[in-house]
Amino acid sequence: MSDPRVAEHMPLLTFSWDERKAKEFVAAKEACWRRDGLGHWAFLCNDVYVGWGGFQKEGDEWDFGLVLKPESFGLGLRITRHAINFAKADPRIPIVTFLLPPSRLRLRALVRLGAFYVGEVDYEGARFRKYRLETG
Repeated sequence: MSDPRVAEHMPLLTFSWDERKAKEFVAAKEACWRRDGLGHWAFLCNDVYVGWGGFQKEGDEWDFGLVLKPESFGLGLRITRHAINFAKADPRIPIVTFLLPPSRLRLRALVRLGAFYVGEVDYEGARFRKYRLETG
């Protein structure tokens, strides 16, 4: 996430990475698994790490996030489709939300997947476009 091409789409990334920050970040993501029984995964393509993402409980909603290495940006739709299929098969996830920064301009694929625009929201001091997808 220290690559500027990735960081430009992450408005909450307001710090520089160091070993302490990386450990805190991983611990926070692992805590999601302990707390909610679901969280983030590493994504591989042909046994090569391409990024990470998954579901994180935000209040009563499950938000899906995805962070890919720049050379893997083209895999986003395919990975998101797999995640949506996972959500549809999991009774805990009746709704998936997507919080997208204003820098993300290509949103048609998300709409084609069935998500609809909810509006702009403030999350931890940053503005995001919120989309929602019903899985049931």
